[in-house]
Amino acid sequence: MDKVSVVKIARVLNGLVLAALVCNVVALYLVPTVVMTGREGLLEGVTGYFGSILFPGEDDIVSAIVVGSALIWIVGWTSFNAYQLILTLFLIFAGIQTARILWQARRVLRTILRGEPFAPENAVSLRKAAVSCFLIAAAALIRVVFSIFYYRSPMPLATYNALFVPMFAMGGLLCLVMSALFRQAAELKAENDLTI
Repeated sequence: MDKVSVVKIARVLNGLVLAALVCNVVALYLVPTVVMTGREGLLEGVTGYFGSILFPGEDDIVSAIVVGSALIWIVGWTSFNAYQLILTLFLIFAGIQTARILWQARRVLRTILRGEPFAPENAVSLRKAAVSCFLIAAAALIRVVFSIFYYRSPMPLATYNALFVPMFAMGGLLCLVMSALFRQAAELKAENDLTI
C-alpha cells in the first residue's frame, strides 16, 4: 500500500474517531438522565429521552429537558436505587475509559498523518489504551458479579456486560502487543537513522 493511500485512510479514520469521541462525550452527559427515566430498562430510557426531545408534546419544552439533565447530575443521585446507581457509575466509568481509548487513537493517527508512524509516543499511547481496555473489562466483571448477587440468578452471565469482559480483555492484549511492536519499530528506526 502506498503512502498516499495510508494517509487518506488515516484522515478518514481520524474524522471517524473524532465523531465517535464527540458522541461519547454527549452520551456521557446523558447517562444519569437515561438511567433515571428508564425505570423498566436502559433502552426505554433512551427511547423516552430522545422521544421527548425530538417529538415534544404541547406542554413539553426541549430546553427544560436539557436543564433537567443537568439537574440530575447535581441532585438526581439520591433518587437512584442500588442497581441504577451501579449501572450509572459503570456507564460513566466505561464512557470515560472509552473516551481515553479514542483520544489515544487520535494521537496515533496524528503521528501517521505527520509521516512518523514509528514514533515512540505511539507505543505509549497504545499502552494507555490497553490499560483503559483492562479497566473496562474489570468494571464489567464487577458489574456482572454484582448483578448475579442482586438478582440471585445466573442470568447476568447472558448480558452485554458478560461479553465486555473477554472482549475488552482481548482488546487490551491486542493494544499491548501493538505497543510492543511500535516500540520495537521506533527503536529499529532510531538505530537505522544513526547508522546512516
